[in-house]
Amino acid sequence: MELAYRFFRKYFISTIFLLLFFLLFNMLLIIGVLLFANINSNHLEMPVKTISNLISVNDKGDIYSEDAVGKLLDQKQAWAMLLNDYGTVIWQYNMPSHLPKQYSSTDIAKFSRWYLNEYPTYVYEHSAGLLVIGCAPESIVKWNYSMNTKYTSLMLAGCVIIVIANVFLMLLLFWQNTQRVEKAITPILQGIEKISNGQEVSLPEKGELAEINHKLNNAGYHLLKKEQARAEWINGISHDIRTPLSIMLGYAGEIEDSDGVPEEIRKQACIIRQQGMKLRQLITDLNLVSKLEYSMQPLHLCTIDPVELTRQILVGYTENGLNEKYTLKLEANQNEIPGIQGDASLIARMLENLIQNSIKHNQEGCHIVISIQSGEGKCIINVSDDGKGATESKLMQLNRGTILEETYEVNSETPHGLDLRLVHQIVKAHNGVIQFSNRNPHGFSVTIEFPARHE
Repeated sequence: MELAYRFFRKYFISTIFLLLFFLLFNMLLIIGVLLFANINSNHLEMPVKTISNLISVNDKGDIYSEDAVGKLLDQKQAWAMLLNDYGTVIWQYNMPSHLPKQYSSTDIAKFSRWYLNEYPTYVYEHSAGLLVIGCAPESIVKWNYSMNTKYTSLMLAGCVIIVIANVFLMLLLFWQNTQRVEKAITPILQGIEKISNGQEVSLPEKGELAEINHKLNNAGYHLLKKEQARAEWINGISHDIRTPLSIMLGYAGEIEDSDGVPEEIRKQACIIRQQGMKLRQLITDLNLVSKLEYSMQPLHLCTIDPVELTRQILVGYTENGLNEKYTLKLEANQNEIPGIQGDASLIARMLENLIQNSIKHNQEGCHIVISIQSGEGKCIINVSDDGKGATESKLMQLNRGTILEETYEVNSETPHGLDLRLVHQIVKAHNGVIQFSNRNPHGFSVTIEFPARHE
């Protein structure tokens, strides 16, 4: 937990630094936009006082302006006029001809704060009256303060650029941070997946999560060794039991077939032989399940005709004297069913286990139907009965692959519960899909889909 805490604390701190970098970047970007807008626009300040000082009145009341006045106004693309106390224009420079020469006090009050027609204006008190300076239309925005139009447009454009840059930068930073986390976590997730599949895991023991990778490698190694030891133990026990079991079955068979042995002894020998055969089958199933689970069972692949294979299995049940309580039926059109690529002995074992499963769970008898169909490049095999079915919890376990040991009894015996586990392993080994369900109104159904073999 301490290692995981340090790991996430590190990325939390890196996120804080990213946010600080994000804020710093925004500040620099805003300053840059302000400077760019200021450089590429006219200066906002109109030198009204300077112009006013350059305009003078002599003793006779004549008004004179220095040459600098014209230069300043031309530089700002502006014009000027001087109004006396009665609102009459007594001096002007480049004043538009369409503007009036006389203004009321109301007119003066309006344009002194806002606009004179379309011209933004500045006013300044002069010894001869009121100095009015008009700027070019749309060159200045006047609210409670004045602002250059080009400066304003550049500011708005800069704000849009800042928003776009912020979004892009935020996505980039989070993407990079996510990539770093993903790069560190992905090998661990892949290692966990390999361990869950019983595969060997070898993660690089370097970087920020080297310690976790090291522990995961050790865990995978020990689990793999443990599973290998279990598989070897099962295989060894199976091999060791076969020899004494064969001897027991041989002697029991001789006693059962001997005419000089009392009938009671012969019956007991028959029971020993039958139980020994079941024990041999249990050992075979246990060994096969173990090999399939760890991919140690070689598959002898060939093209299988599922209809013909099923027909042979049903004939075998009929010839071996199937109890009258049970009926077997095959529903399939052999000409329409595609072949499948697989191990014929394992597929046959799968079908036999499904049939036996229906028989074991329905001691009162049932009708068992094996249906084989084709659809969407698949061969679909369904084994169903009209027996008592299964509980919802049992169906959930079966469909999850969590097949627990059986608890029902048949002839006062508890079955070993490997039948459906073996079916699962065979389907998985052939890249198939299996689904368990109940029939309506009652009964049990198993549907298996195998990839069809294309000629």
